[in-house]
Amino acid sequence: MKITVLGCLGAYPYKGEGTSSYLLEADGFKLLLDAGSTTLVNLEEHVDPLSLDAVILSHYHHDHIADLGVLQYYRQLYPVQEPTPVLPIYGHTDDQIHFDALNLPGVSKAVPYFEAEELKLGPFLITFMKTIHPVPCYAMRFVEEKTGKVFVFTGDSGYLESFVEFAEKADVFLADTYLFEGNERHHAHFTSKESGEIAKAAQVNKLVLTHLPQHGSLEELKAQAQKAAGDQVTVCLAEKNLEINI
Repeated sequence: MKITVLGCLGAYPYKGEGTSSYLLEADGFKLLLDAGSTTLVNLEEHVDPLSLDAVILSHYHHDHIADLGVLQYYRQLYPVQEPTPVLPIYGHTDDQIHFDALNLPGVSKAVPYFEAEELKLGPFLITFMKTIHPVPCYAMRFVEEKTGKVFVFTGDSGYLESFVEFAEKADVFLADTYLFEGNERHHAHFTSKESGEIAKAAQVNKLVLTHLPQHGSLEELKAQAQKAAGDQVTVCLAEKNLEINI
């Protein structure tokens, strides 16, 4: 499994850096996880956007879906000799208006996922957990069937003790870390300390901080997370074009 960071800032793009978007690849299957600002231009540096097999969305805040519409237009209007396959876009149905907007006739099809059901998508088995956020949002646990490797993405969330079990022994734990230590128990996002504490308790191998703040020292953010995580967990910052192979 390879994870490529396309965008990793929270809320809004800043100084050429985009918001949440990641490319997951395994066995030739290409899955786009969220589609924030600058997704499309960054995606083009790695794969042909027409070659995507599916998209899956944690929630419908703009910093996670800003480029979804232009991806749909790209696939609708790009001149090709053979029709481009309809793109399945997986999302939750807690917000029916946004879910329905995933449909574009001949281009994309909305496909629901549910917290209570495991989803088989290409080479992945995916389970879901509802998070704490101002709008419905779901964390995702991806298991690559062939290798058993585990990747967990928090989506956007405030602290939940249940993340410890959800992320248990993950090879990579990609955690929303928008806040510095001292802002614990926020209603929408983890702090660096909380990301580290969860990673330690869950015994993950690698903690990757994402949904990063635009201001303040990211090295300090990382140091705070590393202190909380302890020496057994490797902590790094997400950045555009970062590739993680597990």
